[in-house]
Amino acid sequence: MIFLELFWTFFKIGLFTFGGGYAMLPLIQSEALAHGWMDTADIVDFVAVSESTPGPFAVNIATYVGRVTAGVGGAACATLGVVLPSFAVILLVARFYGKFRQSRGVEGAMTGLRPAVVGLIAAALLSVGREVFAAPPGAPWARTAVSAGIFVAMAVLAFRKKHPVLLIGLSAAIGVAAGYALGL
Repeated sequence: MIFLELFWTFFKIGLFTFGGGYAMLPLIQSEALAHGWMDTADIVDFVAVSESTPGPFAVNIATYVGRVTAGVGGAACATLGVVLPSFAVILLVARFYGKFRQSRGVEGAMTGLRPAVVGLIAAALLSVGREVFAAPPGAPWARTAVSAGIFVAMAVLAFRKKHPVLLIGLSAAIGVAAGYALGL
């Protein structure tokens, strides 16, 4: 039963979310919390892990939620669920897009989807940012300071077009060093 539940939940997420993994994040967070599969801190931790591992974000997080919830079978069901709608839709789009690309309806749909995707990504950013930068009661203030410092440093380096692998490695190294030095 849990395998079907994981598949169906991630199938719906994959089917009704446009804009990639970050646009899916609010739905994934909502579903994982509603089903009791993980808590907010677990989701935020895996967002960080998912960003530093190879592969698409949505696939990584679906696999992780499935694995934590129901082992390897759960990982397979959740991953298949999140990937299958995109696979089917892209096959249909590839088949018919050339014919309808100049259509006012298709053009209008794309015009409407672009800002919606940006809004979903912004919602995910705010949700994850709130968890990262707001220290829980009793947590040391240094956690928030270290998070803010890493964010600013990485934003500056990203603006200067430094390679993403450098940013990920440097962020991890600073986080580990701060964890040991400050007991975070």
